[in-house]
Amino acid sequence: MAGLPTIYYGAVVNPQSLTSYQALARCLLAVSSEGTIDWIVDDVDDSMVQEVMSQKGCVDAEVVPLREGEFLMPGFVDTHTHAPQVPNMGSGQQHELLDWLDNVTFPMEANFADVEFARETYVEVVRRVINCGTTMCCYYGTLHVEATKILAEIIHVKGQRAFVGKCNMDRNSPDYYVEPSPEASVAGARELITYIRSLPPSPHTTTPLVHPILTPRFAISCTSPLLSSLQSLALSDPALAIQTHISENPSEIAFTLSLFPNASSYAQVYDSFSLLRENTILAHAVHLQDEEKQLIKERKAGISHCPTSNFNLSSGVAPVGDLLDRGIKVGLGTDVSGGFSPSILTAVQHASIASKVIAMNARDTSAVKDGTFANRALTIPALLYLATMGGAEVCCLDKQIGNFSVSKSFDALIINVGKDNANPAAVWGEPHPPRKGGNHTKPKSKKEELDGWLEKFLFCGDDRNIRRVYVQGRLIGGTAFSG
Repeated sequence: MAGLPTIYYGAVVNPQSLTSYQALARCLLAVSSEGTIDWIVDDVDDSMVQEVMSQKGCVDAEVVPLREGEFLMPGFVDTHTHAPQVPNMGSGQQHELLDWLDNVTFPMEANFADVEFARETYVEVVRRVINCGTTMCCYYGTLHVEATKILAEIIHVKGQRAFVGKCNMDRNSPDYYVEPSPEASVAGARELITYIRSLPPSPHTTTPLVHPILTPRFAISCTSPLLSSLQSLALSDPALAIQTHISENPSEIAFTLSLFPNASSYAQVYDSFSLLRENTILAHAVHLQDEEKQLIKERKAGISHCPTSNFNLSSGVAPVGDLLDRGIKVGLGTDVSGGFSPSILTAVQHASIASKVIAMNARDTSAVKDGTFANRALTIPALLYLATMGGAEVCCLDKQIGNFSVSKSFDALIINVGKDNANPAAVWGEPHPPRKGGNHTKPKSKKEELDGWLEKFLFCGDDRNIRRVYVQGRLIGGTAFSG
C-alpha cells in the first residue's frame, strides 16, 4: 500500500513553453511515496491549507513549508558534459578545439585508465554536478570501460538521473589514448550498456535512473568501420540514446569533410550511418548549413547548446533562435571543460549573452517577426525552458521530467534568494531600509516578486542558493543535504 504523499507549500516556478511559465506564489504540491507528482493546487491561503489537504485525503501527510525568499522549480537538465574533464576546468584557455584536445583534454582523460583515480575523481564530480542543481545529466566518460562503469555506479548510488556513455574513438587520437580497433571499441560499448542496464533498482523507485548512451566521440575520432558497427548496434536497439558532437569549430568541420569525402555535410556523415534519430543529442551545432538544420529537424534529433564552451574555445555563437524557429529541439549543456563551469546557471547566463550578440549583429532587423526567436535576445521564459523542459525534450524525457505536471517525476530544486542565503549577489530585495528621501520602488504583487526571485537566481545565483536537490522525490543534494 502506498504511503502518504509529502506536501510542499509555498512559491513555485513552473515552465510551460518558450514564452511562458507559471509563477505560483501560494501553491500546494503533493509528491507520492514513489516520487511522482500526485496533485497541484494553486492560490492556497495559509488558512486553507488544512482544508485542501482534507479534501485530498492527506490530513496526516508531512508538509514542507517554503520560507520567505524560497521557491520550488524543476531541476536542471545538462544535455552535454564530460565527467573526466572536470579536473581541467579553467585550463587551456589559449587553445581552440583541436589543439585543446591534443594539449589539454586527451592527456587528462588518459589518466582514467587508473580505476582508483577514476573513483576518487568521479565521486567529487558527481557530487559537484548535483549540488549545482543538475538533476538529469548526459555524461561522456572516457574510452575506458571500467572507469565508465565506476562513473555509472557512483551516479546510481547518489541518486542522480543520467545518461552515461563510453567514448568510441579509434583514430586521430594520441597513441596512448586510442582504441585498438573498431571491434574492441564496440565490444566495450556493449559491455557498458549491459552493465548499466543490470544495475539494481534504487530503493526509493523501481524506475531506472541511469541509462546507457551510445557515444561516438565525434566523426573525426571514428573510422567508417567503427561507425558501421555502431550503426548496427543502434539499429538493433532503438531505445538506446546517442550523443556526439557536430559543427563546433570551422577547422573541425573541414577535417571531418576531408575524412568523409562522399558526405555532403557533417550532419550527413552521421545520417549515412543511421546515427541521426529522435533520441540523438548533438552538441554545439554552431556552424550548421541550412540543409543540415532541415535534416536534423526531419530526423527529430536534438541540439545541446553549449555557449560557455563556444565562447571559451573561440568556436562561435550558435544560432539558437533560428533553430527554435525551425522547430528543432534545443537544451543547454555545460560542456566541461571546454566550458569552465559545471553549472547550468552559467550556461543560462551565457546563452542570454550569445543571443544578444546575434541580435546586435543582425544585418536585417526588419525581418524579425513577432513570435519568433531568430535575431532576438532570449527572454527569461525561454532561458528557463531551455534549462529544464528543453533539455528534457532533447533527452526524450519530457513525458517524465522538465516541469511540474501530475504523474511526472518530482525532480526539483528548492531555491533560496532570501536574506539568509550565503550568496550576497543573489539576495532579493533591499538589504537595508531606504535612506532619508523615501523608497521610490513601487510595491510588487506576489507574482511580480516571484518573477524577480527567478531572474535574480538565474543571473546572480550559484550553488549556494540551491538549498535542496530532489530526484524522483528523494533528497540527494543542496546546501541542506548532509548525506
